[in-house]
Amino acid sequence: MQNQIPDYKNKNLSFEERAKDLVSRMTLEEKVTQMLHSAPAIPRLGIKAYNWWNEALHGVARAGTATMFPQAIGMAATFDEDLIYKVADVISTEGRAKFHESQRKGDYGIYKGLTFWSPNVNIFRDPRWGRGHETYGEDPYLAGRLGVAFIKGIQGDDEKYLKAAACAKHFAVHSGPELERHEFNAIASEKDMRETYLPAFKACVEEGKVESVMGAYNRTNDEPCCGSKTLLQDILRDEWGFTGHVVSDCWAIKDFHETHMVTKTAPESVALAVNNGCDLNCGNMYGNLLIAHKEGLVDEETIDKSVIRLMITRMKLGMFDDEEDVPFSKIPYEINDCKEHREFAIEVSKKSLVLLKNENNILPLDKNKINSIAVIGPNANSRDALIGNYYGDASRYVTVLDGIREAVSEDTRIYYAEGCHLYMEKPTLAERGAGFAEAISAAERSDVVVMCLGLDATIEGEQGDVSNDYAGGDKPDLNLPGLQQELLEAVHKTGKPIILILLAGSAMAVTWADENVSAIVQGWYPGAEGGKAIASMLFGEYSPSGRLPVTFYRTTEELPDFRDYSMKNRTYKYMESPALYPFGYGLSYTKFEYSNLTLSKDKIDAGEGIKCSVKVKNTGNFKSDEIVQLYIKEVDNPEAPKWHLEGFKRVNLAPGEEKTVEFELTKKQMSFINEEGQRMIKPGTFKVFAGGSQPDERSQELTGTKVEEATFEVAGNMLKLEY
Repeated sequence: MQNQIPDYKNKNLSFEERAKDLVSRMTLEEKVTQMLHSAPAIPRLGIKAYNWWNEALHGVARAGTATMFPQAIGMAATFDEDLIYKVADVISTEGRAKFHESQRKGDYGIYKGLTFWSPNVNIFRDPRWGRGHETYGEDPYLAGRLGVAFIKGIQGDDEKYLKAAACAKHFAVHSGPELERHEFNAIASEKDMRETYLPAFKACVEEGKVESVMGAYNRTNDEPCCGSKTLLQDILRDEWGFTGHVVSDCWAIKDFHETHMVTKTAPESVALAVNNGCDLNCGNMYGNLLIAHKEGLVDEETIDKSVIRLMITRMKLGMFDDEEDVPFSKIPYEINDCKEHREFAIEVSKKSLVLLKNENNILPLDKNKINSIAVIGPNANSRDALIGNYYGDASRYVTVLDGIREAVSEDTRIYYAEGCHLYMEKPTLAERGAGFAEAISAAERSDVVVMCLGLDATIEGEQGDVSNDYAGGDKPDLNLPGLQQELLEAVHKTGKPIILILLAGSAMAVTWADENVSAIVQGWYPGAEGGKAIASMLFGEYSPSGRLPVTFYRTTEELPDFRDYSMKNRTYKYMESPALYPFGYGLSYTKFEYSNLTLSKDKIDAGEGIKCSVKVKNTGNFKSDEIVQLYIKEVDNPEAPKWHLEGFKRVNLAPGEEKTVEFELTKKQMSFINEEGQRMIKPGTFKVFAGGSQPDERSQELTGTKVEEATFEVAGNMLKLEY
């Protein structure tokens, strides 16, 4: 008689049934070891060692060679859900290829797994935050749409198995200050929580079906996020119905007793985390769970719940089934970093670039009429300025200098000068400004100057990863660092036209440049071969189409206190001064004209939806993508934002071509959050705006194009919706 297989190996049972059976066979000690990010093998149960820690923010990271896409903030500038889905699909394809090859070689180490701790859907509420370039910008709707698309691309669409597991982070209300993140208490009102800080996470859970959520380091309203009953139990699981697993940020649990001071001992800290639903510990604090259990602080049944959730994830990834049963195991290793993926990454870079200024249509440049180009600046030949943070290794890098060299003929003279260090005034024994003379000489001999300034992830990023320890990764201000502004002004005095390429992951106050240079391009951290995409745009091989996912402010001084989490005077929805460059703004090499904004009804009852359509026509001479944006405004409601983004679609139009773009507005999109954090619909007048930008005066001044506007009435009584 054949031995009956145990339930956890029975492929006919659900993953939940199998996981429960598997966990029931573990000792308490074995269960606890599986709650650490570096989980050891349990050979008697056929459980292999598994390291949960892997990264995939804009490509498989920290695990050797992989295709490297633009940093997340650059991908946000594409305003393109389908594109972000395809990016994530490529990332999970390469992740699978690398995982199975590692398994075959007996490599079970860190960054080799299928649990990717991405995307970061925190709201980029303040441009000084160093990690903002990991996010999709300042708008909760945009962050939610792109977060959902990324998650679906990572996790795949197989009916049974996950292609890989995504993780929405950092839950919640996390956006600086980096230097204080281990002790900081972010105080946010119910209104700001529900209107700004939570919606993207909600979308990731309810629509994206994200497998994992990572808690933040900070406290939110007095509770440490990785042990917050409010966040992890009341909202995430009870309200939103999240069934996946929660992971702590790395070594965040020890902050409970060391810096937050909400517990006194390590066993108390781990009990607080596990009892409130934090299943997996990035770090080693959960080694104290046995003591916490012995002291009666956490019971075995609660530990079981966490381990069952973790085993379900591993089963969904196919780790307990034969390779031939798991469709993704057949992805060949050769597909990693293949030519097709690298070329796609360049296309994504192209769609991420934002043209901020183009005086007298100096761009695109005609390479046949230019004999010499000066490429100047600390980011001109910098790999660091291509890659951002949480990056993999590319097999090929193309800097802006490389890209321009490749794009022009051998007869075109390229003069290169670094000009100054990225942020240090005297990086060597030489005197201050030692590189200026060379830069000026190069400019004097050239027809046009391409200046590459900005930042890189060595000075804006995560605490501990950066070299500007005085700010812990955050920016002290919005100015160009070091001698960059002085270099720009010195080169400008030559009288040569300047194309300024800003390689940076956040908004900068380039007010002088806006007034004085000929053209400005926001290049973000454009990926491994981003220099190719930038050069291609400069010489008119395609039209730029990216839009800003963040506001560019005029001064640092107009920003509220960095530690103040109130949304008052923050982001485009609540700011009081006109922006330098507004959220949603970006120029093209052609012109678009909007007309005939039509609503399906001009009066609806509270709780009804409405359809709208608008015509957009390319009235210029350049084929181009256009990003059609839809904003809604509640005219009579002082509790509502100025207006808010509720739709966007990318369309491609040839010269003279016209398309009709359609949107649907749901009752939720017409609602507002009151001071108590309740979602309400207030009857009254609503305005809808459709165009290539926000409806603000500054955007219309910069683009020279008015947005279309229509009005409808909502009748009936005040209506309360579920959040």
